[in-house]
Amino acid sequence: MEMKDGLLLVEKDPGFTSHDVVQRVRRILRQKRIGHCGTLDPDATGLLLLTLGTATRLTRFLIRAPKVYEGTIRFGLATDTYDASGRVVAEASPEAVAALTREQVATAMHGFEGEIQQQPPPYSAKKVQGVKFYELARRGEEVPDEPKEVTVYEFTPLGEIEDGRLRFQLACSSGTYARGLAHDLGAALGLGAHLADLRRTRIGNFRADDAVTVARLEARTQAGEPVGPAWIPFDQIPLPFGEVTADPQQEHRIHHGQTVLVRELAGEEGDWVKLVNRRREFIAVGTVVERIGSAGVGIVQPKVVFR
Repeated sequence: MEMKDGLLLVEKDPGFTSHDVVQRVRRILRQKRIGHCGTLDPDATGLLLLTLGTATRLTRFLIRAPKVYEGTIRFGLATDTYDASGRVVAEASPEAVAALTREQVATAMHGFEGEIQQQPPPYSAKKVQGVKFYELARRGEEVPDEPKEVTVYEFTPLGEIEDGRLRFQLACSSGTYARGLAHDLGAALGLGAHLADLRRTRIGNFRADDAVTVARLEARTQAGEPVGPAWIPFDQIPLPFGEVTADPQQEHRIHHGQTVLVRELAGEEGDWVKLVNRRREFIAVGTVVERIGSAGVGIVQPKVVFR
């Protein structure tokens, strides 16, 4: 089965960076043009969405999709990296941790929901003047105070606290640091905390349940077997905005980057739209530059043309 242009849903194993996964898939598929839509920390597992071939031009649209995670927070121990791989920098008494209730944690979690300003962890890949935060932190230099706005749609406990550990579910915008939330939650409760483990279960409408491990990908590729729902061909890629079907005349104009007048347009001015032809081939992504009346008629300008 040829996998050249499209999306590949990969289940990332712990211990590998997102770049490691991309490199391994490049080797397995013998294809250099591969990217990913959202980094996972090395210790994290779960869904990594890879773009192959022509689909790499869609990365900027897919990377913005909301993310859903499940994980474990350990209370009573704060680390310098905000996760289990770091050095312990603060520790609460066992009695204080034992007194913590699920209700207290749930209330504190709720306080982080909505649009918030989040300071990236000191050991992160965020850059300032071309230097990554973790490079500054390793040198003992001060990391800049540069919070950014993120959206937390849901931050809730799963089950009960056991031995100072609590499972949770997190739904958030792209760019949100789950380990940053774990650290800040511990600070808000006055106990300290860190992220013990994390698995990404969804990116937009893409699910980890449909993903394939790198090992399974390699085995099936060598055997010439399909990878099932883990592979989405280019023409079938769903995007987080409306779709317009172009007739042959419109298709010709789109190929030349010219505007088209379309009907049954769901978007507003400035919105992105997916453009397909009558053969259901994905031909372009465009923007609505003008709405005409209220009957769903508008003008679309192709921005990224594929065929």
